[in-house]
Amino acid sequence: MTNEPRILVWNEFRHERENPAVAAHYGEGIHTVLAAALTEAGYASVGTATLDEPEHGLAEARLAETDVLLWWGHRHHDAVSDAVATRVVERVQRGMGLIVLHSGHYSKVFKRLMGTPCSLNWRADGERERVWVVKPEHPIAAGLGRYFEIAQEEMYGEVFEIPEPDELVFLSWFEGGEVFRSGCCYTRGRGRIFYFQPGHETFPTYHDAHVRRVIANAVGWARPDAIADPFANVRRDPLSPLASGAA
Repeated sequence: MTNEPRILVWNEFRHERENPAVAAHYGEGIHTVLAAALTEAGYASVGTATLDEPEHGLAEARLAETDVLLWWGHRHHDAVSDAVATRVVERVQRGMGLIVLHSGHYSKVFKRLMGTPCSLNWRADGERERVWVVKPEHPIAAGLGRYFEIAQEEMYGEVFEIPEPDELVFLSWFEGGEVFRSGCCYTRGRGRIFYFQPGHETFPTYHDAHVRRVIANAVGWARPDAIADPFANVRRDPLSPLASGAA
């Protein structure tokens, strides 16, 4: 792997073509806005992939050239083939970083990695969200204050049916009164995973400077030092003679 992480931004890219309210903010696709944010943050190797490409843009060769994958999905989780979902999960377990955004919590990939339903409460009324930084020393929180606010977002509320995070970086409060674990870190196998809640498609969340900073920071945190070869279950002879004499 080179010193520069190879980043791939994955998006369903259907809402933007079907809903004018989404196209108003993301006419060229959520993936292009996220890719631009990462490029502006100084990352040089940023590509995109979408659901309706062959193999969803996630063929073996493409994943083999990816160090960190960003995942945005919403209504079409079931359209992702089981084979591709398995391919992504195995790549994460070998070391690829994974950033799961907003309703990607319900994707096949995230649910398989978490081993839980990943369900939650929601309300898409465009209310104010205050994102509290509850682990300010974490690299993903670099450059942020005690909190930041998003003027309009979809409410995600507890209970969020996920495993206890290895580290909780952000905790959100919503205008309607709910709270939510909005920035969660995990390790699965050799791969680092960050779930980040903001990003409903009908609001301009991914144009927000704080949100863009979080995502750029998360890529830096999730990037691997190396990605392991495919795992194998191998019988090995002992390095030293066994007292029993067994071979």
